[in-house]
Order: sequence, then C-alpha cells, then structure tokens
Amino acid sequence: GTLIVLKHPYPHKVEEPSIYESVRVHTAMQTGRTESDLVPNAPSLGTKEGYLIKQGKIVKNWKTRWFTLHRNELKYFKDQTATEPIRALDLTECSAVQFDYSQERVNCFCLVFPLRTYYLCAKTGIEADEWIKILRWKLSQIRKQLEQRNAPLSS
Repeated sequence: GTLIVLKHPYPHKVEEPSIYESVRVHTAMQTGRTESDLVPNAPSLGTKEGYLIKQGKIVKNWKTRWFTLHRNELKYFKDQTATEPIRALDLTECSAVQFDYSQERVNCFCLVFPLRTYYLCAKTGIEADEWIKILRWKLSQIRKQLEQRNAPLSS
C-alpha cells in the first residue's frame, strides 16, 4: 500500500479531481526517511506532470515543454531532465482555465493571468481534458481558501 501522511485530519467532505496522471507519495519504508521528513516534501492532492506544447510570448512559435503541477504552482522546463524551470506560474494569480479554439492547433487550452494568457496544447483531447480538470480543481480550491480567510468570524 501507499502511506499518505496528513498534517491535519481530512474534513468531512473532500473534493478531488477524478483523473490523475501521476501522484507520487513516498513511504518512509521505501525511502528510509522518517515521517517528519516526508510531510514537507509530500505532494499535495492533484499533482500532475507531462509534456505540453506552449506558445511563445514574443515570437509566437510553439515549443514542447515539460510541465509540473505541485500545490499552487505550475512550472515548465525545457525538458524532463532540466533541473531549473524556465518559469513558475503562481495559480493564485490565474483567473481562468479554458479550452481554446482560436489557435490553428487541436487540443489547446489557455490559462488567463493578469499580464498574460498562456496558450498550451496537449497531444490528445483526453490529455487536454485532464489538465483542464485538475487546473480548474486547483483554482476552485484556491478560491475556497480565499473565501474562508475573508469570511467574517461568527460570534
């Protein structure tokens, strides 16, 4: 089985995306580390990674990039072996994720940020749908957290 270490108990109802490409949780037995080592390094729910084709900002050419989604951060790298990301996108600043039919490519979607819209394409429609579902789920979780922080304290 897989050991999942939680800092806090789950709430009664937990919404999770239905599709995962890769969720990695390492157990203490597999890694030889202790539980306290695992907690800060354990991925959040909804971790995903894979290749997507991204449109450039200035020169509108398309390049294949390796994307990783962990917690509220979407990073992209030159390839899967690169250790330093080209850019890290903070999803707390993202206002929308949606299919995009304006490009001359199929399986495209976009992420809307205040200063830029990122256009991405997946190899298949199923893969594009998986990315959109998990990114929308992340945005909904971010919004819920913001609402909870801004909610007035009940007396």
